[in-house]
Amino acid sequence: MLTFNQLSYWEKQTYINHTDYLIIGSGIVGLSSAIYIKERFPGKKVTIIECGYLPTGASSKNAGFSCIGSPSELLDDLNTSSEDEVFKTVEKRWQGLLNLRSLLGDDKIDYQSNGSYELFSDNSFQKSVDKLDYLNQKLEQITKIKNVFSVNNSIITNSNFKRFSKAIAHKAEGQIDTGLMINNLYKLAIDKDVIILNGIEALEILSESELSTNKGRIDFNKLLICTNGFAKQFLPQEDINPARAQVLITKPIHNLKFKGIFHFNEGFYYFRNINNRVLFGGGRQLNTKGETTTKFENTDQITSNLERLLHEQILPTTDFEIDYYWSGIMGVGAKKSPIVKQISKNIYCGVRLGGMGVAIGSLVGKELAELVK
Repeated sequence: MLTFNQLSYWEKQTYINHTDYLIIGSGIVGLSSAIYIKERFPGKKVTIIECGYLPTGASSKNAGFSCIGSPSELLDDLNTSSEDEVFKTVEKRWQGLLNLRSLLGDDKIDYQSNGSYELFSDNSFQKSVDKLDYLNQKLEQITKIKNVFSVNNSIITNSNFKRFSKAIAHKAEGQIDTGLMINNLYKLAIDKDVIILNGIEALEILSESELSTNKGRIDFNKLLICTNGFAKQFLPQEDINPARAQVLITKPIHNLKFKGIFHFNEGFYYFRNINNRVLFGGGRQLNTKGETTTKFENTDQITSNLERLLHEQILPTTDFEIDYYWSGIMGVGAKKSPIVKQISKNIYCGVRLGGMGVAIGSLVGKELAELVK
């Protein structure tokens, strides 16, 4: 690919020489922030640079879960964060999901409100049940839905799951088609005259008005860092680290018995039915240090664990074949709330989506667009 110095006068003037708002990352946050900036300032030049030919982190690689938090996950969060922090983050996820659906429309993300289920095989079920009234009260305040959580053990026998004994249903969660979402965010950004340059890797912020890339330098008035799991190189002082999520998907299975989305082990494992295939991911807790990486790889330790659980617990009576594997890079920290703030005079960031990018990403982009001047 040509460096900026090899471009024509027209190409430099149109795409490279200067931009009002330069955004690093063409994922959910980057595209959303660009869309909302153009709504605020339609006459300004907005440019997104993306190191890959597709969004590189998790925006086009996630499982398509529109999640706001399962019971055991929320209770675990309350052990490390205040009640106010936990439920403000849940509210952001809920409002973010509503925002995404409003921004694109349900048909353009294939939103399905099939609900979700948390599956249990240990004593943590009773701990969650003991707190269901409390959690339902908190979630009703946020979602306006009564009895968001309810015990529903029939899903286990009806789906032929094994080694799970109890289940809690979740009314407020749903699912989307991740590819449709990203493609339609991209189209909307283009319709609003946002410039998107792929294959341009941000290397170093040289000053409050200049960024170094693998193809040359770009001048800007304002810079927005929207790289989530890859943000540490630009934000070393912030509490954000990469977290790799590994996923597999089966070949189509005749008469697959379940739909909706499923979680177990405090959300560390998750699966769903996609076009009569089973998408199954998780297991990061088996090697937290090793999965704190920006490398897109699948490891035998985790994929073999996923295959075993698929055989033993999710599809114990069904023959299946694995079609392929992939991984995505999330941005996580000690807190699950996103970081949306001004870093310096001309530099801003919207990062640390905590594995909930589908729900919260477009709202983070909107908040970031409202923050920049």
